[in-house]
Amino acid sequence: MQTCPFCGAPETDRVDLDGHRVLVFRCMFSPTVDPALSEEALARHLVTAYGEPGSEYFRRACDRLHLFVVQGEGARVITGRPAPPTP
Repeated sequence: MQTCPFCGAPETDRVDLDGHRVLVFRCMFSPTVDPALSEEALARHLVTAYGEPGSEYFRRACDRLHLFVVQGEGARVITGRPAPPTP
């Protein structure tokens, strides 16, 4: 059982799909990992991949959310603007 490298929430599920494993944490962070990793290697991978560069991970996620809300479908829902015409 692993814990979230950001908040320490416990792992709640593992889903194997197309040769990958998705870890699901109670906080809803769900990284895709190599299913061949041992528990010890998996713990190291989570810290290495997300621990230190976590702020960059969240920055990319926030940038995508910002675009969705400002220019994408989210903006149309929030502001009531119609979708742009398709050519």
